[in-house]
Amino acid sequence: MKELIQKIKSIIQLSDDAEEYLYSISSVKSYSKDSILLLEGQRVKKIFFIIDGCLRSYCTDKKGKEHTLQFGIKDWWISDYIAIHTDQHAKLTIKCLQDSKVIEFDSEKLNSIFSIFPEFEPFQRFLLERHVVSLHRRILNQLQLTAAERYDIFLDQYPDIEQFTRNYHIASYLGITQESLSRIRAEKST
Repeated sequence: MKELIQKIKSIIQLSDDAEEYLYSISSVKSYSKDSILLLEGQRVKKIFFIIDGCLRSYCTDKKGKEHTLQFGIKDWWISDYIAIHTDQHAKLTIKCLQDSKVIEFDSEKLNSIFSIFPEFEPFQRFLLERHVVSLHRRILNQLQLTAAERYDIFLDQYPDIEQFTRNYHIASYLGITQESLSRIRAEKST
């Protein structure tokens, strides 16, 4: 939690009361590999800040095929934000790909922090802008780049992830088949 507080303080001035409030609405939890933090169809009550490990958020289509939306690594936030902000049940499942340590926040209390402590608005704006840029970049990459180029970007963004994730997770994130992923890897190794 201290690392997160330091990150927040590097962006905004944080009062002692605000810092104490953050501690009061959060808890540090450790999860083993394959643990499910959120299951599609559940009510979403938590937002997770990843201290260590790797998580994956994904949805399952009507045919039972999984589609990876996000990999969450150290210092990233993860949850089903659509469900939180529209008061719907989760459309995503969040699963640990390796043993992980997270800070869990009560989503309602975290969202109310802005009315209690307005100094959090710039920090929230910073996170939101970063998230929107990331999503737009991913959409543009899907539309404009080849699968091989998207794979290179993926490896830059997640350099060690291949050692603890399955091929179909990566392929679904890139929007390609496992066979295409194998072909891209073979071409890069020659």
